[in-house]
Amino acid sequence: MSNPNPHLTVGELADRSGVARSAIRFYEKRGLIEAQRTPGNHRLFPRDALRIVSVIRAAQAVGLSLDEISAALDRLPGDRAPTHADWRRISARWRTDLEARIASLERLRDDLDGCIGCGCLSLKNCPLFNPNDAARALGTGPRYLLGDTAADAEAAASTE
Repeated sequence: MSNPNPHLTVGELADRSGVARSAIRFYEKRGLIEAQRTPGNHRLFPRDALRIVSVIRAAQAVGLSLDEISAALDRLPGDRAPTHADWRRISARWRTDLEARIASLERLRDDLDGCIGCGCLSLKNCPLFNPNDAARALGTGPRYLLGDTAADAEAAASTE
C-alpha cells in the first residue's frame, strides 16, 4: 500500500535512508536537501529527498566532498524530481575524478611496501626512486604518489 502523503518527516527520511537524523538536518543546513516547515516548525521533506540523500551517501562513500556533491546537486532541476538522465549526467562528471582517485590509490597500494612516495617527509635521498632528491623540484609531499613520475622529476631537476 502506498503512502498518500507526498512528504517524509525527518524521522521517516532518516529511517528510510539509513542516515542519522542529525545528518539529515546537517544536509538541510548545507543546502543539499530542502524541507518545508509545518506551522509547528516540523520538517517535511519531499519524497525525492530520499533519492538525493542516497546519492549523497554513495558520493561520500567514494570520497567526494560535500562541496563537490553540492556543486553537482546544484545542477539538478529545482522544479521536479531528478530523472535517471539527470543522475547519469552527474555520474559522468564524477567519473573522471573518481578514475583519477582510483589510479592514485592503486599507485599508493603498489608502492606502499617499497617506498613512501619519494619527496615526502623522511627520505632525503632514495637511490632507487629519487636519486639526488630530484623529486623536490616538483613540489612538496609524496610526489610520485600524487602522480608525478621519475621522468617528471628528472626534467624539473634539470631546469633548476
